[in-house]
Amino acid sequence: MQIPTRPIAAESPTVTILVVDDAPENLTVLGELLQPQYRVRAATSGARALEIAAAEPYPDLILLDVMMPEMDGYEVLRRLRENEYTRDTPVIFITAMDATEDEERGLELGAVDYITKPLRPAIVAARVRTQLELKRARDWLSDQNQFLEAEVARRMTENQMIQDVSINALARLAETRDPETGNHILRTQEYVRVLGVQLQDHPRFSEFLSDHTVALLAKSAPLHDIGKVGIPDNILLKPGKLEPDEWKIMKTHAKLGSDAIERAEHDIARSVEFLSLAKDIAHWHHERWDGSGYPDGLAGDAIPISARLMALADVFDALINRRVYKEPVPFAQSRDIIVAERGRHFDPDVVDAFVAAIDEFEAIARRYTDRKSLAPE
Repeated sequence: MQIPTRPIAAESPTVTILVVDDAPENLTVLGELLQPQYRVRAATSGARALEIAAAEPYPDLILLDVMMPEMDGYEVLRRLRENEYTRDTPVIFITAMDATEDEERGLELGAVDYITKPLRPAIVAARVRTQLELKRARDWLSDQNQFLEAEVARRMTENQMIQDVSINALARLAETRDPETGNHILRTQEYVRVLGVQLQDHPRFSEFLSDHTVALLAKSAPLHDIGKVGIPDNILLKPGKLEPDEWKIMKTHAKLGSDAIERAEHDIARSVEFLSLAKDIAHWHHERWDGSGYPDGLAGDAIPISARLMALADVFDALINRRVYKEPVPFAQSRDIIVAERGRHFDPDVVDAFVAAIDEFEAIARRYTDRKSLAPE
């Protein structure tokens, strides 16, 4: 029997509705009801419906008959939900079954609505319109969320870049006082990263040296000598050996650096991880494993891990490069000097990590070399 229809409010013709029913007359009725307001596609079997639903143009809504041979509507819906292209497509069940348990089953499987036969055009039109409006709202929210996520990512990247530039600018400020150190901050930054990665699986370090912490250590490392901005030129740039009084002043750069970072921390409303690490590195990277270092004479595990890594990185780089007070030492000899200080100046396990990664250290030194700074091999 032909069901009289009335026009549905105009919609965008790009909206696609898939109608699935094994009875051609039902497809005809629904097609006449929904066209020309929507693009209507039809399928007379569950298998064909799945093919159409997973191909462009993807349907915005599916009207799905429950009672069909071979594959019923429940099975079609289950398979739609398994496909990444169709799992979010709203489905309205259309069926002659009106038992409450049948409706509950369909809704539990993920149907958004349930229309019983015989079809009433006004009901069909209203339900279709409602589900399309809901879908538009969901799509809009999804687009907004994606936009917001992209904007957050962009701003985080921008903030990260500003932070990194600021860190390097501060570190470079310290280096302007000592022009012979050149790419020292780039090299020591990479040395620290290599040591951190090398020690990640070591039982003494694994809990601390997560990927996140290693990245923060590398970010913090350039600030290790920021306190040198407070050392007078006649001491910082003296070509010869420092007198005891001069050396006493030189050693204050560690505390000056950590104090400066601590003041920066106080200016921020919340804690910043890399600043805390940077403060530890600046303060204690001249401590020695045997307790003979400065400024506090810490020994062994009392020295923060961050400072222990920085200590080795800093000494190695000072050895292999020319300084105002010394000539560069060849790689092999520098390695031997570091190894000889195992258990005295340096944490033994950090020295072992250095030896295991010596080729990477040399590659970093050559990549960021200062012209005529390295010793000939």
